[in-house]
Amino acid sequence: MSTTLNPDDLFVVSNFSDDPFAIDLAYAMGQGVDIADLISMKTFANSEFCPRFISDEQDFANIGTKLRGKRVVIVSTANGYVSRQNLSMRTLLIARAAKENGAAEVILVEPDLYYSAQDRGPSPDLGHTSFERNPSDLKKFDGQPFTAKLYAELLKLAGVDGVITVHNHSASVQHIFSEVFGDNFHNLIPYEIFVDYLLNSNIIECGRDGEGLALCAPDQGAREYVKGMFQHLGLNKARFIMLDKKRSGERDVEITLHEKSESTFDEIDGHSIVLFDDMVRTGSTVVQSCQFLRSVNPKKLVFAVTHFYASDEGREKMANTAIDEILALNTLPTVLNRDVQGRLRKKMVVLKIEKWLARNICEIVGIDHTDEDEGFYQIDMSSKNPRFIRKIWSNDQLGVLRTRTGD
Repeated sequence: MSTTLNPDDLFVVSNFSDDPFAIDLAYAMGQGVDIADLISMKTFANSEFCPRFISDEQDFANIGTKLRGKRVVIVSTANGYVSRQNLSMRTLLIARAAKENGAAEVILVEPDLYYSAQDRGPSPDLGHTSFERNPSDLKKFDGQPFTAKLYAELLKLAGVDGVITVHNHSASVQHIFSEVFGDNFHNLIPYEIFVDYLLNSNIIECGRDGEGLALCAPDQGAREYVKGMFQHLGLNKARFIMLDKKRSGERDVEITLHEKSESTFDEIDGHSIVLFDDMVRTGSTVVQSCQFLRSVNPKKLVFAVTHFYASDEGREKMANTAIDEILALNTLPTVLNRDVQGRLRKKMVVLKIEKWLARNICEIVGIDHTDEDEGFYQIDMSSKNPRFIRKIWSNDQLGVLRTRTGD
């Protein structure tokens, strides 16, 4: 995204002063100054938001130039206090404030990219899909805006030069953001995090070459992602299966084994199974898929998900005994809240990705990452599920692991 950069020329801020994710990310990137000491989240009496990058009140010689030559990273994560619409508008104003005060580059880090569900519009030219859109698909968006496109264009207009997100699921969103931001749009896939945890914990049972392990794609849309996970694992005796789902209603789904699945049910009988997906909302499809997989008598069935923003309904459904454990990332930091986890606490593990994300951002913006800790993540686990045990690897095995994960 940019040439080699002095770390002192990088400002990491957030659109919400007490965002713990942004604070941890800034620290992991080597920023010693609290984000609240870099920018003031000022609000006028009429409720209008007016961010202000903090400067020396006695300095009248450098008005409007505090950020000259600086790169500003705006971190935006969903929380329970400010709506996504509000956060989006705050981001636009912070980006404009940065540019009008001299910033050379503004980068938005939004792990769960907003408006990605509104990834096409009511006509064939509004959206980029891998399938031919029929009237039924077009009707879903009748009367709605193509919000993902509007959001990308507004970010660019406000002064954002690049966007970094994590595991965006929509080909249409990726297409439009790539059109607007070119090579400065980065969709990071968290292979290293999941691979490291699977190989270094006792969440699954399998042989050293993957005997007794099966990775599962819930549908053809997730196939490439899960195949990538399979390749990063590097366990040549592990199995790969793919399911198929047909919707007959909002929550009515028929699950079958996909005709192009690399393995059959007979071949994975008694295996540990890890079902991967990018997100979970209502939990209906996840639970039905796991219930379907129970027919092969799995030794253990783990659901691994990048974006966990399940509804009350979703949490209730995923408490179903068909799912043994849930492995999630904190792209939506509210997942760390015990009330949000609810009944799932007894089988949920959350991997905090700030360290992994910091490494990637530093590489993208062109600064050295000085963190001596070789880990990709921190682990948040409820006392209801105190299961994690790190495996002991030899130096040779660690070398293989680093090769697999690209470290």
